[in-house]
Amino acid sequence: MDTATADPSTTGYETGRTGRRRFRTWSAALLFAGVSVVVGCRTADTDGITPVPQLLAFLPWLLVPTAAGLLFTVLARWWTGAVWGVALLGLLAWFIEPYGKTGDPSGPPVAELRVLTSNVEFGRATDALIDAVRREKPDLVFVQECEYTCDAALKRELTDAYPHRQAVEGGGSEGSVILSRFPLRATDGVPGTMGMPGAVADVDGHPVRLQLAHPMPPLPDRVGLWQRELGRLRDAAAADRDTPTVFAGDFNASQDHAAFRRILDTGLRDASRLTGADRTPTWPTRTTPAFGTQIDHILVSKTFKATRTGFLTLGDTDHRALLTDLTLHQT
Repeated sequence: MDTATADPSTTGYETGRTGRRRFRTWSAALLFAGVSVVVGCRTADTDGITPVPQLLAFLPWLLVPTAAGLLFTVLARWWTGAVWGVALLGLLAWFIEPYGKTGDPSGPPVAELRVLTSNVEFGRATDALIDAVRREKPDLVFVQECEYTCDAALKRELTDAYPHRQAVEGGGSEGSVILSRFPLRATDGVPGTMGMPGAVADVDGHPVRLQLAHPMPPLPDRVGLWQRELGRLRDAAAADRDTPTVFAGDFNASQDHAAFRRILDTGLRDASRLTGADRTPTWPTRTTPAFGTQIDHILVSKTFKATRTGFLTLGDTDHRALLTDLTLHQT
């Protein structure tokens, strides 16, 4: 009678190897499942529900968990999972491509202007902004989260250079200001939780529609409000497609958000995209430029050509300021 038994050391090794494979397979599956939810919403052209809108802002960074999942599939020899991961990589690469129209206007140039937008985070970066404005000399300045002391400082320090202004006064994050070297005619602006003033500037005899953007951020319990306020900006952009237009500010949205792409679909173009800087992060400054997302934008109508875009790091704010040189062309 054969009384031989299995080698305990071999049995233990096989059990350990099976356990490791199972762990790697499940790890890959969980990573792919999470990425798939976000990529699925991007494919369906929707922002979904929390936490999808928040994750969509960092869509390019989903390459990291996808690559980690692929490594797990190779180590686990889970080839079906590898196909899943490669498909996700392909979709991410596709969606990371810039969105929106490009192309230069056909008419002759009629005016040059420099635009700066900055979220000064409850007014904390007001002094740094004033220094930047004096140094860079923009023609138009869009300021978000400019509360009462910020508003007073801008009036005191910059009125001589910028005699024209349109503002929504408010405390905390509610105040916003447009400063201009050009004469301004007030418009109704866009209603929102935070101030979004509007105006029409007389740029060397050419009317240019201005709109400051600062919708609510997509906080977990306010995604619906964020979408509605971005929708109002979209409606404002679509209301007049003939007048040269500049929308600028903290949109609290990137090109990976469907609600922001709806604004671009009206014909406005992202100046950062036009100058090859569409993925340069503007928030949060604690980790930019190594890590972050671009949620501050200067959007322009097809009558403008963007020639240069710069990103300014100001002290005491979690947003980088955005500076763009524009050329207005005859329609």
